[in-house]
Amino acid sequence: MSQTEDWRAKMTRRMNRFHAWRAARARAATGFVSQPEPKSIGSFAKGRQLIAGNYLFAGQLIEAPECAIWDLDDASDAFIAELHGFAWLDDLAAVGDGPARVRVQDWITIWMDRHANGSGPGWTPDLTGRRLIRWINHALFFLSAQDTPVSNAFFKTLAQQTIFLSWRWHTASQGLPRFEALTGLIYAGLSLEGMEHHVAPAVKALAHECESNINADGGITTRNPEELLEVFTLLTWAAAALSEAGHIAEEAHVAAIDRIAPTLRALRHSDGGLARFHGGGRGIAGRLDQALVSSGNTSPPSKGLHMGYLRQSAGRTSIITDASPPPTRDNSFNGHASTLAFELTSGRRPLIVNCGAGASFGEEWRRAGRATPSHSTLGIEGFSSSRLGAQRLIGGRMRELLVDTPDDVRLEVRSSDTELGFVAGHNGYVSTHGLMHIRQIDLSSDGRGIAGEDTLATLTRADEGRFDRMMDRLKLQGIPFHVRFHLHPDVDVEIDMGGTAVSMALKSGEIWVFRHDGRAKLSLDRSVYLEKGRLKPRASKQVVLSAAAMDYATRVRWTLAKAQDTPTTLRDLERDDEF
Repeated sequence: MSQTEDWRAKMTRRMNRFHAWRAARARAATGFVSQPEPKSIGSFAKGRQLIAGNYLFAGQLIEAPECAIWDLDDASDAFIAELHGFAWLDDLAAVGDGPARVRVQDWITIWMDRHANGSGPGWTPDLTGRRLIRWINHALFFLSAQDTPVSNAFFKTLAQQTIFLSWRWHTASQGLPRFEALTGLIYAGLSLEGMEHHVAPAVKALAHECESNINADGGITTRNPEELLEVFTLLTWAAAALSEAGHIAEEAHVAAIDRIAPTLRALRHSDGGLARFHGGGRGIAGRLDQALVSSGNTSPPSKGLHMGYLRQSAGRTSIITDASPPPTRDNSFNGHASTLAFELTSGRRPLIVNCGAGASFGEEWRRAGRATPSHSTLGIEGFSSSRLGAQRLIGGRMRELLVDTPDDVRLEVRSSDTELGFVAGHNGYVSTHGLMHIRQIDLSSDGRGIAGEDTLATLTRADEGRFDRMMDRLKLQGIPFHVRFHLHPDVDVEIDMGGTAVSMALKSGEIWVFRHDGRAKLSLDRSVYLEKGRLKPRASKQVVLSAAAMDYATRVRWTLAKAQDTPTTLRDLERDDEF
């Protein structure tokens, strides 16, 4: 961290604490004017785990059944941040019984005693906005049978947090953190007595953020599908809260919702989960459905790219491909080297996946998950299509950004009566090897077969010169590369037909068979599936085609098709395990 960035981070924390302390001395709210109907969805299973004293946040599990949630030892910074955001209130409210109420009342009261003076890590605009939404949503659950002093303290700190947000929301990082801060401010302004004057400025600011940060195609600059869902959810919550209170959302706010809805539909696999790219996961179960219904928007996605992704679907099969340059500069702190990677889902069952974001398992896993070998695409051995490089202070933390990213990503979409297909290419390896990666994928009209082709090729004389120099460095042994197909952990896989094919069985009973043209070595290797909410990565497998580029053009062809005895339609009654 540079001295300038270190100074800025310390100054931001000091100013946050100062304004939190100052806000505590402002006039307190005395009650609710109204309360928005809770829209957030909690997990009953996670709520029961919290009551039992099993605290799982940011990939870290602390088992302390006799310990309050604020007194845990050895909690990571990310763990503590999640605590102060209070999203876990949704899980306890989902349980809703006596023990759950006791935890809610005890833990909020302890937080007020310790942190209402402006101390602690929870005084950032995004965490404060997140916390306000949950405290207002579940206020009746907390206030039931409380003494007057506790109720007064509750309303006082609600007002304090509202005033703090009115002063500090603009210091939140652009994107999701700022949307969280402004939505929390709107919720509080609509709900609390004496805070009504904060609504109009927050509504105007939210509309400005929608105009500035939601692209014309309904995407965001980080290209993170799950983050887009979180932004969309906040916008629908804010619009609903305004409507319930007799206000009207700004035109730019409503327009942003209408742009995002079809984009999210395009980024959704046939099983309802989001494509896992650029730091995003599948999304909280039920949140996408709820947000789409709440938006009132029923527009289907248009043809072509959505936030840089191409969706192909036929029959029970969906394929989503990253077909655009990765995020750049400050927007790339969660970006992955995933250009031309794809995911494939059949019915309710993911088949081909990317490893995912490893942030919840520590920095090493986070870094590994961002590299090209963690994605279902071609990668040159020892190189990613984008490289990790310069570090910047973003959101109070040092983040490693993507550098030397592909800036030339070409796409041609083709369709006919018998198949849907595309040809795409990127120049992520031109500067290092002189090679363009070109990928072609065709999906049959019934969704039962996929034909793919991956090519490494030079396009210009200058590219040929780079290729020749790299070949000389490698003593003319060729440039080794691998085409990887990471499989979901639930896929039962084995090599068949004397090592020339791979059989993949899904829990639904479907069987898919992978074959290739014999120009590469086929292997079945270990892989991992990085999934939020678990204690450690899940073991899985990957199909790997390995070869070496010896000429100015090297091509590998492969197919993936349902076995002939797999029916076109079937009842998928196998249930996923709870975790």
